[in-house]
Amino acid sequence: MVSFKSILALCSVAAVAVALPAGNATEVDRRSSLSLTTSTTGTYNGYFYSLYNQNGAGVTMTDYGATYALNWASSSGDVVAGVGWATGAARTIAYQGTFSPSGNAYLSVYGWTTSPLVEYYIVENYGTYNPSTGATKLGSVTTDGSTYDIYKLTRTNAPSIQSSSSNFNQYWSVRQSKRSSGTVTTANHFNAWASLGLSLGSHNYQILATEGYESSGSSTITLPSDP
Repeated sequence: MVSFKSILALCSVAAVAVALPAGNATEVDRRSSLSLTTSTTGTYNGYFYSLYNQNGAGVTMTDYGATYALNWASSSGDVVAGVGWATGAARTIAYQGTFSPSGNAYLSVYGWTTSPLVEYYIVENYGTYNPSTGATKLGSVTTDGSTYDIYKLTRTNAPSIQSSSSNFNQYWSVRQSKRSSGTVTTANHFNAWASLGLSLGSHNYQILATEGYESSGSSTITLPSDP
């Protein structure tokens, strides 16, 4: 999948009161939320959030802090949404949720580094299309209950966190046994990538993301209440 992303555009963010079912978020999460519809980034209830909506339509992301709920339609084009951390790290990420796409979509730990500029994915689940299609398979790593296939893809004159036209590599770990809840030991992926010559730079943001491309669906994902 070719994903066109930018964190340069900011939109209006509406604060609304929404209740969540017990057990899905902390008490402070259940008192309030953000309703997001167009491209934006920020921090809410201790967690960084990011939403990219290519066409500015067909998307509603409700951000409770540790939990987000996403609904998207094919009119969005490409949508990438999630919560996590403004600065990535080799952290162990526990998450739980649901992921219900119709068409081309995936659920992943997603982030960027600079120097070198790298976009990376640790894919936990996907819809009708394996997002690594067209990438070069370099190896695999077995961790957190499954084998992940490792791929590299080079992007040329593509949008990035730095500009609308950048050259950079994408690194992928794609899980063979799909899931929508579990624990991701990112250090195991980073180390496996490094052993294959795939170097990361200084971490930018890192989120547990849902991405949909010319598809529709919904997801609800929860991270630990303490970021």
